[in-house]
Amino acid sequence: MALLRPILKQALCHPKRTAVVDDQGTSPYVKLLGGTFHLAKLIRKTTDRPNVGIMLPTSGAFPMALLGCWQAGRVAVPLNYLLANDDLRYVIEDAQIDTIFTVGKLLDFIGGEAAIPDGVNLIKLEEQSFKGVPPVRWPANPRDDELAMLLYTSGTSGQPKGVMLSHGNLHTNVLGAKEHARLTSADTFLGVLPQFHAFGVTALTLLPMYMGSKVVYTARFVPRRMVELMREHRPEIFIAVPSMYSALLGVKSATPEDFASLNYTVSGAEPLPQATYDAYRDRFDVQLLEGYGLTETAPVSNWSTPFENREHAVGKPLPGVRIFIVDEQNNLLGPDAEGEILIAGPNVMQGYWHLPEKTEEVMHYLELPGEDQPLRTFRTGDIGKQDADGFLYITGRKKEMLIIGGENVFPREIEEALNQHPSVKASAVIGKQDDMRGEVPIAFVELEEGADFDEKALRQHCRDALPQYKVPKEIRHLEALPRNPTGKILRRELKA
Repeated sequence: MALLRPILKQALCHPKRTAVVDDQGTSPYVKLLGGTFHLAKLIRKTTDRPNVGIMLPTSGAFPMALLGCWQAGRVAVPLNYLLANDDLRYVIEDAQIDTIFTVGKLLDFIGGEAAIPDGVNLIKLEEQSFKGVPPVRWPANPRDDELAMLLYTSGTSGQPKGVMLSHGNLHTNVLGAKEHARLTSADTFLGVLPQFHAFGVTALTLLPMYMGSKVVYTARFVPRRMVELMREHRPEIFIAVPSMYSALLGVKSATPEDFASLNYTVSGAEPLPQATYDAYRDRFDVQLLEGYGLTETAPVSNWSTPFENREHAVGKPLPGVRIFIVDEQNNLLGPDAEGEILIAGPNVMQGYWHLPEKTEEVMHYLELPGEDQPLRTFRTGDIGKQDADGFLYITGRKKEMLIIGGENVFPREIEEALNQHPSVKASAVIGKQDDMRGEVPIAFVELEEGADFDEKALRQHCRDALPQYKVPKEIRHLEALPRNPTGKILRRELKA
């Protein structure tokens, strides 16, 4: 079953119950219902294309647009407004979008309508009147195997790839998370994660709506504001990334009482620094609970709970999800052995949009003792181990990808920006652990003959070419970058 009908059923059965509190005010479930049908009608009127873009700040407008897409029989494409303009344009064109739901302030943030390809219809929601909602039709009922969402994530070359998630992928992930964590409609969620992020759209949008819960959103992460929202709304569930938890420690007025209502204080999307974990335990008497997943797994595969957790673990798998650890020859490894993490289950994506070769690279059919058919699994590229009780531990990354404030960043993109500076002959970027952001990029440059090293100028050059979170924290000069006999830069020596 798709998620559309259960969510709208909640709205029909509990119309006056609060669905969303956001920066614009409070919205009951009946407004969610009306907005869904209003926007579905608008989509049918505006475009015949199967994919519709959603570029909205974290708010109650996002689920209305998302559900409106599904009611209209379309695929939702959440757009990352933090991307560089060239990447954003690439995603819009790759997804073959000609219609985007947005708001004026967000358009201003990305540089105005000039940042959007010509010919794209921009539907600004603040200009829509949600009064006089069209007659409510019975919600559509997409099949589990129908495409529901394209979520773009960076590939190994830095080029965004569209992850194809079906209605079945999303529904089983939401249902599994609810069962695994023993959540109910009485639980209030607090969220600031962007809803173009897999974690934000599933755990902080679809999950609470599916249960008929109240969710409190704010578009910008301001640490003091987050503490105020905890005091005001007393949420049971707060989901954030480690860099946000580190920043909240800087709110001097925060007390244990501010966090006392929380049953789940969930950390995901990047490694949790031990110092942050310890600080929450010692200062607020709060245990941060880690989870794990990827865009390609819709996204949650593992989740620590208050009643079943171990320090440093990201928890046991959700119902229906299976975790395997394999060596470089794809041999299954036993408990506590370290290898690549493979994930199987109904949450695993359908593939990458229009990239069958890339899909083949990450899918592996695992031969299992006692099973007649090979099992379709997703290669995460992450290194970890699983203990005898099923708890998963992430120990490293097979990929060179950095995770900065919860966002995937590939060194090549930063290196290409640096290499465009006339003084730079070659560059290499690695990640350095950072308590605030998870990781920060550190760049090493080899200069053209006769060029002077000017770190300030190089960092400004990067600011002009890249989003702020991708700008190197430090740029260091080496006479020559370390290379192997074939000329490949030896990143492990830079890390040393």
